[in-house]
Amino acid sequence: MTDSSCPIGPGGYPSDCDITHGLLARSREREAQQAAARGPAWQQAMAKAANVKLLLLDVDGVLTDGTIVYTHSGTEMKGFSTKDGFGIRILQESGVAVGVITARSSEAVRRRAEDLKLAHVYQGIRNKIEVFEEILAKEQLTPAQVAYMGDDWLDLPLLIRVGLAVAPADAVAEVQAAAHYVTSLSGGHGAVREVCHLLIAAQGKERDLLEKYRR
Repeated sequence: MTDSSCPIGPGGYPSDCDITHGLLARSREREAQQAAARGPAWQQAMAKAANVKLLLLDVDGVLTDGTIVYTHSGTEMKGFSTKDGFGIRILQESGVAVGVITARSSEAVRRRAEDLKLAHVYQGIRNKIEVFEEILAKEQLTPAQVAYMGDDWLDLPLLIRVGLAVAPADAVAEVQAAAHYVTSLSGGHGAVREVCHLLIAAQGKERDLLEKYRR
């Protein structure tokens, strides 16, 4: 369908004007759908998300779906979402640092953290509060300026201390109850990407970042 304000293209085909109008219309439609998906919980979390300077993540059940595979040699394997990875990349571009604190130790996590150029990487940590306080002192941040995403009981002490507590959709019930925001997606399947967009949107940088990648 052509736009009535556009001239007719050669041979009756859509003109550049028609194509531009069509792309804009589809963009507005997607924005409307996105706004509808970002319901009351998203809106309520925006105020807390606006203050965040650092996003800390658990690994198993957050950056992964929680599955651990051992090879015959005993090597531990994990799967990571490229969508989550890109979300972390654009969040870092927006000025928010990202790090991981995990109770397990894995070469796969080390490599993934290196690929993503994470600011903080702590593995084999049982007392996450000690590490959290160390990071606050190092970066001169307050708890209100930190978001943390976790999925199980080990994450509760940290979730109740940060400015923005987030849980993936498949987190245990106690963690979801402690969270300010529960993502619509599960761990390892876009949950981290979702919280990255929440932070970027809350800080008013989503449109500028999108325009950068449209060029």
